[in-house]
Amino acid sequence: MANDWTTGLPEAAQAYLENRRLDEVECIVADLPGIARGKAVPATKFARQDYFHLPDSIFYQTITGDWGEAAGAEGFIERDMILTPDMSTATAAPWTGDWTLQVIHDAYDRDRKPIHFAPRNVLKRVVQQYEKLGLKPVVAPEMEFFLIARNLDPRQEIEPMVGRSGRPAAARQAYSMTAVDEFGPVIDDIYDFAEAQGFEIDGITQEGGAGQLEINLRHGNPVKLADEVFYFKRLIREAALRHDCFATFMAKPIAAEPGSAMHIHHSIIDMETGKNAFSGPQGGETDMFYQFIGGLQEYMPAAIGVMAPYVNSYRRYVKDNAAPINLEWGRDNRTTGIRVPLSKPEARRVENRIAGMDCNPYLGIAVSLACGLLGIRNELRAKPQFRGDAYEGEPDFPDGLGAALDLFDEATELHDVLHPEFARVYSIVKRTEYAEFLQVISPWEREHLLMNV
Repeated sequence: MANDWTTGLPEAAQAYLENRRLDEVECIVADLPGIARGKAVPATKFARQDYFHLPDSIFYQTITGDWGEAAGAEGFIERDMILTPDMSTATAAPWTGDWTLQVIHDAYDRDRKPIHFAPRNVLKRVVQQYEKLGLKPVVAPEMEFFLIARNLDPRQEIEPMVGRSGRPAAARQAYSMTAVDEFGPVIDDIYDFAEAQGFEIDGITQEGGAGQLEINLRHGNPVKLADEVFYFKRLIREAALRHDCFATFMAKPIAAEPGSAMHIHHSIIDMETGKNAFSGPQGGETDMFYQFIGGLQEYMPAAIGVMAPYVNSYRRYVKDNAAPINLEWGRDNRTTGIRVPLSKPEARRVENRIAGMDCNPYLGIAVSLACGLLGIRNELRAKPQFRGDAYEGEPDFPDGLGAALDLFDEATELHDVLHPEFARVYSIVKRTEYAEFLQVISPWEREHLLMNV
């Protein structure tokens, strides 16, 4: 890499480094849970390297730090991968004590072929399949999360953070500006960090839970937006830590409060015309619009294990509690799992309300796009629009992680889109996590079974 490599950095990164000496570069890649793995290297060393190595075992690691036996026929030899920087992702790490950049890397094998179970590569593969059809997918994620009091003992229940008023954050205050003001110092740092990193926030609102916020991002390229969500999770955590609280992206951190989702808005651009493929010449809804929805309805039950990847994820799907319970679709209807927001024809889009904020953003977006792609390829037709309260309908989802993984393992069409090797590794790692969970005895079991059975 040339010594003048900083001149080609994104504008925000160049502005961050203006008249400053870059000290360090964090070379990172997202693992299956979405944790940033990698190495921090001096800037002078980064300038001299075109790639670095990490063992492929980082993609076999569970959320607890254990490993799934997913290495394949050669055994657990921890073969080195070649990780190459995508310099378009270079961005500041403004919370550090020195001048540091983060750069997301792509994972390849020794023959420079993509590692099929690397999450960013999975999403790139899905996007490429759209492009082969002359289509460009566009997404806009919404991120929900809780600001909570510091929790240092896992045995203690999670509590909302204390706001500027000195009182714990209040629940049931959706869209309240006063509630947002309670978190003002944290939100100020979130805005400052985002500006330093070159990210555009479309808006921040108070959600229905105590201390629950939502950040909306501008629509764009799926890989770029997944990169931003990946970066944002770290950014938000760092902003919270500056103010003696935690940020959590658990799907259901507090039993009596709503869960946190990553709603994904989808539209598709016809690459030949540059127009929204969901809208016809007269502004009506196209066959592709209904096919995309049909694909979500048909394949999403098997994809839930990716969009709801932990045992806690399934606690979010509670009737009448701000999360869908089925895959009905409706126009401007927030009780349905698939919502078509109010919009002009050129901005027509489909909102997938199923994914939890605990999912890996690359994989959550990839599997949602994959379901829609299969609907287009197979010319599926959406069920009739649901009118009324969709909570009155029947549930469509598996009721836990084990059942969800069973459905995922059977979904060979979905595997072909994502890549069969990803499906194999993902299933093994998630089943290892699930087995770990089943070894833990919960407080509920001790309270109700210890003396009564």
